[in-house]
Amino acid sequence: MIRTPVLNKTHLLLSTKDPKLTEFDLRSKEQECLSLLKRCKSMEELKQVHVQILKFGLFWDSFCASNLVASCALSDWGSMDYACSIFRQLEEPGTFVFNTMIRGHVKDASFEEALLVYYEMIERGIEADNFTYPALLKACARSLALEEGMQIHGHIFKLGLEDDVFVQNSLISMYGKFGEVKHSCAVFEQMDQKTVASWSAIIGAHASLGLWCECLMLFGDMSSEELWRAEESTLVSVLSACTHLGALDLGRCTHGSLLRNICGLNVIVQTSLIDMYVKCGCLEKGWRLFQNMAKKNQLSYTVMISGLAMHGHGREALRVFSEMLEEGLVPDDVVYVGVLSACSHAGLVNEGLQCFNSMKFEHGIEPTVRHYGCLVDLMGRAGLLNEAFKLINSMPIKPNDVVWRSLLSACKVHNNLELGEIVAKNIFQLNSRNPSDYLVLSNMYARAQRWVDVARIRIEMVRKGFKQTPGFSLVEVKRKVYKFVSQDTSHPQCDDIYEMIHQMEWQLKFEGYSPDTSHVLLDVDEEEKRQRLKAHSQKLAIAFALIHTSRGSPIRIARNLRMCNDCHTYTKYISIIYEREITVRDRYQFHHFKNGTCSCRDYW
Repeated sequence: MIRTPVLNKTHLLLSTKDPKLTEFDLRSKEQECLSLLKRCKSMEELKQVHVQILKFGLFWDSFCASNLVASCALSDWGSMDYACSIFRQLEEPGTFVFNTMIRGHVKDASFEEALLVYYEMIERGIEADNFTYPALLKACARSLALEEGMQIHGHIFKLGLEDDVFVQNSLISMYGKFGEVKHSCAVFEQMDQKTVASWSAIIGAHASLGLWCECLMLFGDMSSEELWRAEESTLVSVLSACTHLGALDLGRCTHGSLLRNICGLNVIVQTSLIDMYVKCGCLEKGWRLFQNMAKKNQLSYTVMISGLAMHGHGREALRVFSEMLEEGLVPDDVVYVGVLSACSHAGLVNEGLQCFNSMKFEHGIEPTVRHYGCLVDLMGRAGLLNEAFKLINSMPIKPNDVVWRSLLSACKVHNNLELGEIVAKNIFQLNSRNPSDYLVLSNMYARAQRWVDVARIRIEMVRKGFKQTPGFSLVEVKRKVYKFVSQDTSHPQCDDIYEMIHQMEWQLKFEGYSPDTSHVLLDVDEEEKRQRLKAHSQKLAIAFALIHTSRGSPIRIARNLRMCNDCHTYTKYISIIYEREITVRDRYQFHHFKNGTCSCRDYW
């Protein structure tokens, strides 16, 4: 409902124009009141001007009344209740006033009321214009009113406003908020004249759905036209894409664009840059940016702590957390997820338990299922499987599939099939639709050579319509990101890549490397296992990078699945033979390979 007036007796003050005042005097008084309105800095001052408008009978002047409503509804110090009261006194409010009320309600986060004002506008026969719809479409997006938004899109067509660039940009953003990126693209492609805001809206629409490759492609198209200077929001979306794809070179270029185009980066942008660098494997750069921040907030500390955790620097993460507390910043549940993850990745069991207790008893934060999941992961990685199982059973909240899955993964790593079967049963009872649960159990059966059970699990997956997510690796070469899947033969340079694999294996033999075929969990002979092992996506990505990058330059790879033991050993040897620093980011953490060692110290 539209808010009820608070000035119930305002009508008693309304007067007609004073007959003693000439037209010139009225115009002079009107200009004086408008000038006073512009200088208002509080509601008290506005009410004083309102009294003057009423005193001189200027309220019936549509221009004067409209400005009064606008000052009240759109100023930072304004009041929508008071604006509604004034609005209700107007006998014939025009398009400008209705637009002002819609914008005011959107600014006030009263999105349903903004829509109600629009419906009243239609009922009273007031014609909307191109200034009506940007705020209205924003209200639809914020209130999750897709159906209403599509109806309003129809109104836009009826009024012939579909070619207005501001309306088009708002439509792109609205559909993007609802995940209807096809509609966003349709509007974008029909635009005769695109603006920076148009590009920002379409890139943001793809970013909101996690379509990171498409984000970078669109940004490339925008940059190729050489007509646009990217906005801060666009560059932040591109940074997010670089972060998720591990595209460090593109991220560096985006950082350069920010420095050239934006005067003084705010805390949010600086934090996004730190996040990009640490998640693209360049921890040192992220750390320098963090140290150089003039002002850090809670999110900045959270990103840095999580970044250190991903790189296996647990003790450094705890030190940064202590610094955060010393700065007087109050930790929240999200920070503690990063702290507990840091302990987990570094094997700091005692420290992790202490942090968990501090969270509960010192800072009064009730542990969520994510915190218990971190604790289970901490114990599981350390081989404390029975303790982790007991913790799950003693949780005051119902464990979800993620908590059980952490323990199942630990059972696989530590080869505890008996407990793994119990854990898998608990996951299946939760009706999990994650095929990885079945695959982990199937792989554990395969390692134990229980092929009948392997077949049973696979048949169950087919019956439930589950499909295995193929493992892939992304590698950035010359500012382009290339994707490889295991056993890939589709790449245009396939022959060169496999020839490089052959050369790598020849060199590896002299270093004492022997393929660990126990990770090929198929009932095939040893030769077939070796053939499958050498074509893992990570090895193909390394081979491609060695072909196309100069000697000594680093190689950075991002994976969607956890690295197998054989790829881990293989990559350590490659870092010695070819004198390369190789960084691999899998689903769980970073591995920095250099001179035959890994930053994880073989603990992952």
